[in-house]
Amino acid sequence: MHSFEITSPKVTVVSIGQDLATKTNDLSRYLDEFLTELDIKENSRATYNRAIIKFFSFMSGNNNQPTSYDILAYKRHLESLDLAAYTITAYLVVVRRFFAWTESKRIYPDIAKTIKGMRRPIGFRKDPLTMEQTKDVINGIDINTLQGKRDFAIINLLVRTGLRTIEIQRANIEDINQSGGVSKLHIQGKGRDTKDDYVLLTGASLKPILSYLQYRGEQKDSEPLFASISDRNNGKRMTTRSMSRIVKEALSSVGINSKRLTAHSLRHTAITTALLAGASLQEVKTMARHADINTTLIYSHNIERVVNGAEYKIDKYMEDTQVI
Repeated sequence: MHSFEITSPKVTVVSIGQDLATKTNDLSRYLDEFLTELDIKENSRATYNRAIIKFFSFMSGNNNQPTSYDILAYKRHLESLDLAAYTITAYLVVVRRFFAWTESKRIYPDIAKTIKGMRRPIGFRKDPLTMEQTKDVINGIDINTLQGKRDFAIINLLVRTGLRTIEIQRANIEDINQSGGVSKLHIQGKGRDTKDDYVLLTGASLKPILSYLQYRGEQKDSEPLFASISDRNNGKRMTTRSMSRIVKEALSSVGINSKRLTAHSLRHTAITTALLAGASLQEVKTMARHADINTTLIYSHNIERVVNGAEYKIDKYMEDTQVI
């Protein structure tokens, strides 16, 4: 029978074969140490912090010696909140990492290792815009103001390159490079530490950006490509939340209101449009910077599913045989 050897005077150790392997009045006291030892970026650390606090908030007032049944109850609680499967899994990953850490430190057994995340949904959580919707959104922006020129440049860039909002948010003016008649925007991609990739800027992508920068006035190359114009953060780097809000407001202004249509939908729109326009899977994979071509294939399968759905053939057959 296995036992933990713990030197901390705050923890009493008992055998795993008994009711609980370790007894402690407050596991949350170890949160700072856990977060400090994580080999992750600061923004991810903040996300982990919020997630683990959410768990301890759920446990507040409950059993101070949690078991796997409590972790399972927490999972059911998250499901009751009607959160996306991806979000629930993200919360559970943090809890699993915390208890794996407590066991490695001989503080508390890993009671979360048997708890599975949610099954990943087939396809994507967001939809692309139709070409008609895309045109309505772009044409609905007033480009006669600084804000309008900026918002148009951002939305137009998202639609034509498939960039993520975080990639645009990280971009500086100096990241636009023009050489050999080709314009590029060098980007720091998702999960990357450096700006080691790029998207091509066609004339239709670049012209609105240059118009916005000219209207914005003189600025240093090291300044953010897109800046806030709010009184509080004027001239500072925009947040991804602000960009998402801009897209949602642009959608809403032309009567498009759907939880499945967001700023990330513009990335889906760009990738889907490229495939519809005849770009090869490899060309689209490169533009979208997909690590696995199977991700690109999902878009191709979605197009095939919609364009050549068997449901159409059912209708035609029933019409031809005069069933209805």
